[in-house]
Amino acid sequence: MTDNNEAFGPLAALIGTWEGSKGMDVSPEPDGMEASPYYETLSFDAVGDVTNAEEQTMMVVRYYQTVTRTADNKVFHDETGYLMWDADRQVIMQSLVIPRGVALLAGGSHDGSVGADRAVTIDVAAREDDPHFNIAQSPFMTEKARTTGFDHRISVNGDTLVYTETTYLDIYGRSVEHTDENTLSRVQD
Repeated sequence: MTDNNEAFGPLAALIGTWEGSKGMDVSPEPDGMEASPYYETLSFDAVGDVTNAEEQTMMVVRYYQTVTRTADNKVFHDETGYLMWDADRQVIMQSLVIPRGVALLAGGSHDGSVGADRAVTIDVAAREDDPHFNIAQSPFMTEKARTTGFDHRISVNGDTLVYTETTYLDIYGRSVEHTDENTLSRVQD
């Protein structure tokens, strides 16, 4: 980690390109749930600082995630977003968009050191009824596959990143938890 990355606080540990082949997606199907192994590439790039209303300054990291199903080598998830660190308020935010007509802003905190050892855990969440960290979705998704909540945990220890993600859905006439998890290795700073 270079000295200029220290301003990114807990986000500094993320910066770089990561790859992992141990992913597991558990998603709803009309007649139950389906488990699909996957591999992915996840890149975090430093954007820098952003100032809002001349009062709030945040450090920003942009990310891009491509997830490919192991069984058929087809991309089944493409996501882009930002992680933002507000040091004054000690808040981490994640904004993301997926090409299904869903976007969200999640908020939370971090635990662990943010120094040269690159060890940190970040937790963010969004709920459809939260006044600050919530979900926007298209009319079709609201009617047929509504996202009601989102929890995301990212843990970095050196050059290993582990994440778990739960998306709470109302789909196929029932409420389900769609989960994803993977362990990735840093392949480039």
